[in-house]
Amino acid sequence: MNSSLLINISQLRVGMYIQLDIGWMHHPFPVSSFRIASAEQIETLRGLGLAEVRYFPKKSDPEFQEPSADVPAATVETEPAPSEPAAAASVDAETLRRRELLEAQNLALAACDQRFSAATRKYQTLERQVSDQPDEARICGEALVAGCVSELLENGDSVIRLLSEGVGERNGLHPVNVLVISLLLGRALGMTSDELHEVGIAALLHDLGKLKLPPNLRQPTASMIPMERTRYESHVGESVTLAKRMGLAEPVLKAIAQHHEMCDGSGFPLRLSGGELSRASQVLALVNRYDRMCNPANGVDALTPHEALSVLFAQLKSRFDSVVLGAFIRMMGVYPPGSIVQLVNDRYAIVASVNSSRPLRPKVIVHDSRVPKEEAPILDLETVPELGIRRSLKPSQLPRDALDYLSPRQRICYFFERAVSGGHDEGDL
Repeated sequence: MNSSLLINISQLRVGMYIQLDIGWMHHPFPVSSFRIASAEQIETLRGLGLAEVRYFPKKSDPEFQEPSADVPAATVETEPAPSEPAAAASVDAETLRRRELLEAQNLALAACDQRFSAATRKYQTLERQVSDQPDEARICGEALVAGCVSELLENGDSVIRLLSEGVGERNGLHPVNVLVISLLLGRALGMTSDELHEVGIAALLHDLGKLKLPPNLRQPTASMIPMERTRYESHVGESVTLAKRMGLAEPVLKAIAQHHEMCDGSGFPLRLSGGELSRASQVLALVNRYDRMCNPANGVDALTPHEALSVLFAQLKSRFDSVVLGAFIRMMGVYPPGSIVQLVNDRYAIVASVNSSRPLRPKVIVHDSRVPKEEAPILDLETVPELGIRRSLKPSQLPRDALDYLSPRQRICYFFERAVSGGHDEGDL
């Protein structure tokens, strides 16, 4: 157990590991527990107007790990600490900056929520049109996909962001989720704009044939009798029929027809394998399976995003193209958005977003009882290199207070946004 001492602010030295016992809006550091790295940090600490700081000898540099009763004063020559009004002004400026960052963070999430919700409403319109107005349905779908492709290609690096609980229209959640992730994966694989458009249309429409099935047969279950299973599998052919009526291109029809085929021949309806499958269908099959693992019809069967990725790689690897699966894992990161994790300092967090070009350092929301959860900042782990993720957890493994605070999503929905360089989002640990 790491014991701590309260020391006078004048005794700070480079190499000491300290903790600031004040809220995240009242100091400028990305975390509240850290090892002092420079004289400039000491000056900033003295400017906060604190009388004492909590000091952890065992976490500090070796020369500070066996402190005497009288901890040596700092040897760094600094200017006198600012007067109380100056210190207060500094804190007020930092508080304002933090509030601006929090507002920007919330606005960015709201924008993603709104775009995703609008996409699910457009999908609803398409569903209503497809039987009697197939041309209008095609125009609606192509416009939706074209907008997403254009936005994705204009964004450069993209962040895959976890959306709010309850966002979007229910019957559009799966097709739009599969659309978004398929486009991101297609871009990671180097697909052209036209190829992205084709895989996007196929992703959006792949399950349209389920409109022809009774609700109880739209998701496979272990208890299905053979006749029910055959009826369920017929949705693939029904989806292709509707897509043909919409006048869609052959690559789109092929991807829809193959979205349940597996590279090892274990899929349906034709048990195709390997080289018989198009790249678009390989993308769609993988993304469709991932989303169904995270968002099954029966919520008790849901896997966390980290668990789903682990199962795909460790148990189902042979079913998917190795290039496509490798690109998917790199893109989503070891801990995809929505994963519940424990950090190396034992704090609990939920992964909020992953930059597809830097997937090992996601952004997380950290449980902190000192900060109201509606004001919880997003911590960019890239800005805190000494802090990382220790392990993934199931929501049931969280203490009650952390579970209530982090509120793991019942459904995992994603959208993308432009990546912001420089680590602007900060948090308090």
